[in-house]
Amino acid sequence: MERLIKSRQVDGYDPILPPGAMKYLEFGRLRLNKGQHYEAETGAREFVGDLFSGTVNVSGSHPDQAGPICLDFGRRGDVFSSPPAMFYAPPHSLFRIKADSDDVDLGLFSAPSESTTPAAVLAGVTSVTAGKSNWQRTVYTALGENFPAERLIAGETLNPPGNWSSYPPHKHDRRSAPSEIPMEEVYFFRIDPPQGFGFIWTYTAEEDQNGFSNVFVVHDGDTVLLPKGYHPVVAAPGYKLHYTWVLAGEERRYGAWADDPRHAWVKNA
Repeated sequence: MERLIKSRQVDGYDPILPPGAMKYLEFGRLRLNKGQHYEAETGAREFVGDLFSGTVNVSGSHPDQAGPICLDFGRRGDVFSSPPAMFYAPPHSLFRIKADSDDVDLGLFSAPSESTTPAAVLAGVTSVTAGKSNWQRTVYTALGENFPAERLIAGETLNPPGNWSSYPPHKHDRRSAPSEIPMEEVYFFRIDPPQGFGFIWTYTAEEDQNGFSNVFVVHDGDTVLLPKGYHPVVAAPGYKLHYTWVLAGEERRYGAWADDPRHAWVKNA
């Protein structure tokens, strides 16, 4: 499995993480100009859409819902200037995204599901300042446990220039007391200014017989797949770093991870 997928310029829908690449998650990036639209059926999967920039109208239908689905979704300047703008689409529904501006950029993430939760704009976004010192960052949760999806958890993280996130390093790849449960994850990165860069170190626990340790340089529009292991991130000085993060697994519980015991001490320093 290629765990770093480099940014590519594709108009329309680009299936960055296609079916079968990971156990649960799929991900595609949608780019439209004013008047263009994209229509899809969800099948046996639930979707979360994350608007990175632009103005869109989202509509659709579901066999168990009378009349059309119309989501008042609105506009987003970019990921660095405003909180997440996300919507949820349930299994066995149809949704249609229409661009009401040029330069619409939107991510579509999905996982297998039997959810009966109706389509909705995810209005209850929470924001916390996590960490301290040079590992302080802003973490937004848009699709959390307050919304009854079946598998997906989604949000965004914003690193100031030079700062770390996903720190202390944590993982969620096994069932282990007191709280860790297995969930795979995807990170989609944006950098401001866009010529900048950051790093992500993906590594497994020492006892993992199929382990790895890789450092990836990430640029604007890159995607990193996290099937297992720890995954701390750092932004280069002078460049803000943002990533959309989406999790899925057999269970759905935000915060069900384990810190690397060698580095967890920083929380109490």
